[in-house]
Order: sequence, then C-alpha cells, then structure tokens
Amino acid sequence: MTAGEQPLTHLDHAGGETPEVHAAQGQGDVLDGPFSTRQLLHIDEALRIADRETGLTFSVYAGDLAEPQRAAAEKLHGQLADPDKSVLIAFSPNQRVLEVVTGADARRRIPDRDVKLACLSMAAAFAGGDLAGGVIHGLDQLATHAGRA
Repeated sequence: MTAGEQPLTHLDHAGGETPEVHAAQGQGDVLDGPFSTRQLLHIDEALRIADRETGLTFSVYAGDLAEPQRAAAEKLHGQLADPDKSVLIAFSPNQRVLEVVTGADARRRIPDRDVKLACLSMAAAFAGGDLAGGVIHGLDQLATHAGRA
C-alpha cells in the first residue's frame, strides 16, 4: 500500500487487523490517509451497524484507484470474503472518483437508483470537504435501502 490509501475493512489489512486496532497502534498507512483516528472509529461503527442490520457486508476503500477506476473497484470488491453479499464504497479524493460496487445478492436489495442517490449525497459531502460524514451518510442510506436481514 502507498501513502494516502486507507483501507477500512479487510481489504489490504495486514494480518486481517481491524481498522481501530491498526489506528490505535499507529501502524501502517492508516494514519496517513484522509481520516483521523476518531473519524475511522465512527466509520467503523457505521460499517458494523450496516452489516448487523442488513446481513450484508459493507466495506470502504479510500485511496487511488488504477485505471480504469471502475474495474479497479470491481477487483477490490472481488477480494472480499463473500462478494455476492457485499457492498464496496471505493473513492479516491485525489482522483475525484467514487465507485459503489454491489454483489449479486446486495444488488437485488439495493437497486441502482438507490445507489445513485447515495452517491449523490456522498459526492455533495465530499465536495464540501466532509469525507468521513459523506461515507457515514452513504453507508446509512445504502443500509436503509437494503432493509433488515
């Protein structure tokens, strides 16, 4: 991983450490990314709530995405433990790119129209400089549209 990339789930975590352990120990590149430790903890909590309430697995990746960005996001999504039941929010503040990838099961529960609405909301927050708030709000919207497990 390069400086500026900030995995928030098991994608690219050495040893499968959780983000809060990574951040609390000050190891790796997590603290070099766009989020403070406090923001990471809030995002991690939003991820846990979305996972628990929907039965899907939500993940966030913040960092540069190789060209073409959509294919890079899909590749990251494919690395998740259960891609069919997973939703990945991948964004690159430097490239001004936001991609949401849904697996087959997740797509049945979160239609593209709802994903687009969540993306618009996140993009508005990102444009205003609120990366963490945008991610948290986007997770909440996607989980709400997915409904209960």
